[in-house]
Amino acid sequence: MQRTFKREIQIVGVGLHSGRPARLALVPAAANMGIWFRRVDIHDRDNMIPALWDMVGDTLLSTNICNDAGVCVATIEHLMAALAGCGVHNAIIEIDGPEVPIMDGSASRFVAEIQHAGLVEQGQANAVLEVRKTVRVEKGDAFAELSPLDHFEIDFTIDFPNTIVGRQTANLDMRNGNFVHDLANCRTFCRVEDVEAMKAAGRALGGTLDNALVIDGDHYLNAEGARRDDECVRHKMLDALGDLMLAGAPVLGRYRGYKAGHALTNLLLRKLFSTAGASRFRLARPAELPVLPGPDLRDFALLRAG
Repeated sequence: MQRTFKREIQIVGVGLHSGRPARLALVPAAANMGIWFRRVDIHDRDNMIPALWDMVGDTLLSTNICNDAGVCVATIEHLMAALAGCGVHNAIIEIDGPEVPIMDGSASRFVAEIQHAGLVEQGQANAVLEVRKTVRVEKGDAFAELSPLDHFEIDFTIDFPNTIVGRQTANLDMRNGNFVHDLANCRTFCRVEDVEAMKAAGRALGGTLDNALVIDGDHYLNAEGARRDDECVRHKMLDALGDLMLAGAPVLGRYRGYKAGHALTNLLLRKLFSTAGASRFRLARPAELPVLPGPDLRDFALLRAG
């Protein structure tokens, strides 16, 4: 069944790249509406942006979407991952600035707020995107791939030689509850030598040790270190889930990424939808609902409509 929030959620924070404060309102939406962003600080043109793959523009260090009126919202991937991982199908995300707040660099705050608000089922079956043929995109030695599978799975590998990160590989079946328990608290990361370059380019202006895991050779600058031994690759899986949420429905298939990022995942969706017979939208079958990303019933008080 499709789900939305039981009540409106308010979140305040700072954008990672812009350094600007932002206020979010996560607003319940009607069945079949999907996920939309509304720039409430803009009144002179269309301020609504659908959270879809073909709205994606800039993918340098984050995923940004824009509508035909040139209204944009940046760094949406962690929030989108939280919505996907908690099984939210319909929502309006109101924001008073150009960038979603970074919070602690993970999706944990968004998940906690969604859990606290609760979800409501809306009496309508939800769609799934079934991958029917393997598609793959590459750039250098990096690649991203989607292949057929009867549930949703992410397999990811990163490689940062001569650092504490090194080579990390993880695989996760994304059925109900696994995102909340296994990915949601994994933070964005960067190497200390990249920080000044990003700031010189007008990026990471809001970045601190409170919202990113910073790598300095063989150690982390953060006093607490990593939350998991493989936190970095798990964060890349979190990003991939958020970017795949832009397909417009939960994916039935296996995503495999090697050194992949936002750009490759979006190119992958574009190739998927442009390849004849590679995918189809259909209604989820009852037996498939437990293997799709969604709320962990151990943690959520999921209330049915009516």
